[in-house]
Amino acid sequence: MHVLACQRTPLTLAILLAFSASAHAQNASSRLDKDPDSIPTVVISASALGLLSDDMVTPVTSLGGGELVRARESTLGETLAGQPGITSSHFGAGASRPIIRGMDGPRVKILSDGAEIQDASTISPDHAVAFEPVLAERIEVLRGPSALAYGGGAVGGVVNILDRKIPTAMPEKPLEGSVELRANSVAQEKTTAFEFTGGAGNLAIHAEGVLRDADAYKVGSGWEGGGRVPGSYKESETGSVGLSWIGERGFIGAAYTKERSEYGIPGHNHEFGSCHPHGDHLHCGGHEEEGGEGEEGHEDHDHEHEHEHGAEDVPVVKLDSDRWDIRGEYREPLAGFSKLRVRASITDYQHDELEDGIVATSFKNKAHDGRLELEHKPLGGWRGVLGLQTGKRDFAASGEEAYVPSTVTKKHAVFLLEEYKLGDWRFEAAARHEWQDIDVDSETRRDTSARGTSVAAGAVWKFSPEYSLRASVSRSHRLPTAEELYADGAHLATSTWEIGNENLTKETSNNVDLTLRKYAGATTFSLSAFHNRVNNYIYANTLDAHEGFQLIEYAQRDATFTGLEGEVRRKLTSSLNASLFGDMVRARFEDGANRNLPRIAPYRVGAKLDANWQRWHGLVEFVHVGSQDDVAQFETPTGGYNMLNLGTHYTTRIGGVPAQFYARINNATNELAFSHTSFIKNAAPLAGRNLTAGLRLVF
Repeated sequence: MHVLACQRTPLTLAILLAFSASAHAQNASSRLDKDPDSIPTVVISASALGLLSDDMVTPVTSLGGGELVRARESTLGETLAGQPGITSSHFGAGASRPIIRGMDGPRVKILSDGAEIQDASTISPDHAVAFEPVLAERIEVLRGPSALAYGGGAVGGVVNILDRKIPTAMPEKPLEGSVELRANSVAQEKTTAFEFTGGAGNLAIHAEGVLRDADAYKVGSGWEGGGRVPGSYKESETGSVGLSWIGERGFIGAAYTKERSEYGIPGHNHEFGSCHPHGDHLHCGGHEEEGGEGEEGHEDHDHEHEHEHGAEDVPVVKLDSDRWDIRGEYREPLAGFSKLRVRASITDYQHDELEDGIVATSFKNKAHDGRLELEHKPLGGWRGVLGLQTGKRDFAASGEEAYVPSTVTKKHAVFLLEEYKLGDWRFEAAARHEWQDIDVDSETRRDTSARGTSVAAGAVWKFSPEYSLRASVSRSHRLPTAEELYADGAHLATSTWEIGNENLTKETSNNVDLTLRKYAGATTFSLSAFHNRVNNYIYANTLDAHEGFQLIEYAQRDATFTGLEGEVRRKLTSSLNASLFGDMVRARFEDGANRNLPRIAPYRVGAKLDANWQRWHGLVEFVHVGSQDDVAQFETPTGGYNMLNLGTHYTTRIGGVPAQFYARINNATNELAFSHTSFIKNAAPLAGRNLTAGLRLVF
C-alpha cells in the first residue's frame, strides 16, 4: 500500500528467526518460570543514585511489566497519557510527545537509558519521537533534583526509556527473549515484535525488531469530518542489534538501531501558503485587517478542506534514523569510588515531508552526546555522583517550510547529586552548570552563547511505618533553543509564521513540590501539589492572525504553573481493588490582559476497579476529562468528555513457554472527544472505540 511495505524483508526474516528460537526454547530441558506480568522491585535507573521509587524526593512514574504491555500505543505521548500529571501533544497517529504538568517541547527531556534521543520532535509537534514504545522494558518519569543530572532545561521532567538493546548481564540460558503479536480495530493496526538475547563466555548479543502497519484511525460517533481522520495512517519498522562484554565488575557494550517510519500529517492547510508578515502584521492575499477571526475559523475551514480532498491531500512524513549507543559500567574503579557509568550516542536523523509524492521540506539532525558519571562512597555521611556531559547537534532544514536556519548547537555541563540519610529522613541535593553555544548559518543573524546554573534540594521523611512526606525546591535555568532564537518562516503544520528573537535570555524556574504518601496497608494513597514560577518564560506571542493563521514572535513573560495530582487505592478483598485518581494544572502569565497560556490540559478525575482471579486479571476504568474554558488569545474552548475503558489478560504456558493473552477496549462508548493540548484538535479528534488484542510469549 505504501513505500515501506516493500522494504521489510530483513526484519521479516529476523522475526521468523525469533519464532524458530521460541520453538527451540520450548524443547529445552531448563526453563525460567517467567511471569510476563511480573514487575521486579522498582529501582529508578535515571536517578543516578539507583534509588527505590519510595526513596525519591519528588513523584516518580515507573511503568513496566504487564502494565506497560497494556498501556503501549504507537507513540510515546499516547503511551504515557494516562499517567498522573501527564498528557500528550496528540498530532494524529504519527507524532505525540508527553506533556508533563503543562510543560512540553524542550522542557521535557526524552532519554534512552540516560542518553538523549536526538530527533526533531522538540521543534514541532508534527515531528515524531524516534523511539518505538513496543521495545521499551520500562519507562520512568522523573522530576526535581534527580532530573538535574540530565539538564537544567528539563523543568517539566525527564522521560527515561529503558530497553534491552545492550545486555548488562549474561543471560541465564543460551537463548532467551520474547515474541509478541498484537492488533487493533480502530486503525486495523497489525504489530509484530521480537527480542532475544544469547551469550557465551563473557560476550552477550541482543537483537530486536518491530513491524507496525496501521491505517487511518476511526473517531467517535458524530464527527462532521467523517468516520476516520484522513491520512492518519502510520507504518514503521525498527531493528536493533547490540553486543556486550560482561565481567565480574561491570560491562561495556554497543548497539546499532535503525528506524524507518512513514505517517500522515492531518490538519495541514496550504491555503495560508501565501501569508507573510509586513512588520508585525500579516498579509494573506485579501487580508487587510490587523486582527483575524481566531482559531475557530481555521479549524472549521480545515475540516472542509480535508473532507473535500481526502487523504491524498495530506502531507506525509518519511523518517529515517540511524543511531549508535555505547553503555558501560565499572564497579570499584578507584579508591573511594563505587561505580563508573558511561553513556554515549551518535545519531544521524532525517525526515522528509512529502506533498503529492514530492519532497517539499527536509529536516536533518546529526548529533552526538556523552555523559560520564562517577559515584563516590559515603564521605561524611554523604553519598553522591559527580558527572560530566557534552553534546553537539548539527541541524539543517531545506525546502518550502524550512523556517529555521541551519545551526550547530554545542552543550557542555558538569553536575553533582548528593544524598544523606539520618534516621527516618533522607536528604537530596543537586547542582548543575551548563554552557551552550549556537552557531547559525546566516549573514543577518548572530551566534549566541549562554550559561545557566541550576540547584535543587529535597527530603523524604518516613514519619511512620506506612507514611512518608516528600518536599523539594529547585531553581533551574533553561537556555533558549535555536528555534526560539532564529525561526523565520511559515510553519503550516501549526498554522503559524514564526519569528525568532535573538534577545531572549534564560528562563528561571522556581519550583516547590510537596507529596504525602501512604505506601502500605489496605488503603494507600499519594497526594501531590506543586507551584512553579517561571521568570522570563519563553512563549509564542501572537502579533496578528487571519482566519486562524497566526503571526507569532518568541517573547518572554513571567508565568506560574500550579497543580495537584492524586490517587487513592483500596484493597476491597484479596482479589479486588478500587482506585480513585485525578490531576489538574493551572498555567497563567503574571500580568497582561489575557493571562491564560495556550493548550493547557483540563482537569481529569477517574475511578478504576481491578481484579485478579487465578491466572486472570481484569479492570474497568472510567475517566472524566473536564472542559477547558480558560483559553489564551486566538484559542477556542474545548468540551469535556468521558472515557470508559475495559481490559483483561490471561497468563498461561504454551508448550511450557510462559504466555500472556491480553485485550483491552478503550473508549468503549465510542464518544467523540477532542484534545485541548493538540494544535489540530478539530482536524484530528481522539480515537473512537478501539479493541486491542495481543499475545506475548516469553522464552
